[in-house]
Amino acid sequence: MGTAAANVAVKLMVARRGQLYREGVVSEDQLYARALLSTLVIVEHVSRDQWHASTPCAEWDAKQVLNHLIGENLWAGELLQGKTIDEVGTTLDGDLTGDDPAAAYRRSVEVAVQAVQAPGAMEATCHLSFGDYSGADYARQLFMDTLIHGWDIAKGTGQQARMDPELVAPCLPIADELTRTFRAAGVFGDELPVADAADPQTRLLALVGRRV
Repeated sequence: MGTAAANVAVKLMVARRGQLYREGVVSEDQLYARALLSTLVIVEHVSRDQWHASTPCAEWDAKQVLNHLIGENLWAGELLQGKTIDEVGTTLDGDLTGDDPAAAYRRSVEVAVQAVQAPGAMEATCHLSFGDYSGADYARQLFMDTLIHGWDIAKGTGQQARMDPELVAPCLPIADELTRTFRAAGVFGDELPVADAADPQTRLLALVGRRV
């Protein structure tokens, strides 16, 4: 699948979103694909001199956050096919951004969309570093990480940082579950206090230790 074809595939998913939400049928692969597209728009608006800007993800600048996302997308292309971490080896280690970080991310989106749309991908057993999960559970984790780190890049590079409310809403219960499961392992920062009247995006970001 070429870049143009991958983008069309994601956009076709997005074009159906009104119908999917009315029917209450928004699957994990669709959420992940929409988050990929949302983050791609952000990445394509980062100028060359902004890649080393600091981000709310304290240990990483914008380029390092993007490198993490590229790696996740490429890993998805392997693990959704049932490969093990040992089988993939060190091929996805190091700097994956190259000379053109946005182009590298675009190519990784192509790989991830193809993998997540493959027949049976959501039912596949994915061998992650912290256990075996279904493809659907893996896609939920990827969806949340892509959405949050896309916001990190937007915030760090001075872009409009309002997330799509139709992505925030399904991400909140996922984030609540995953942070409760993995916070003790140091995967997430401390949950931040928010006002009772805080909007969903503020509450989502607070769950993962970020302020608006």
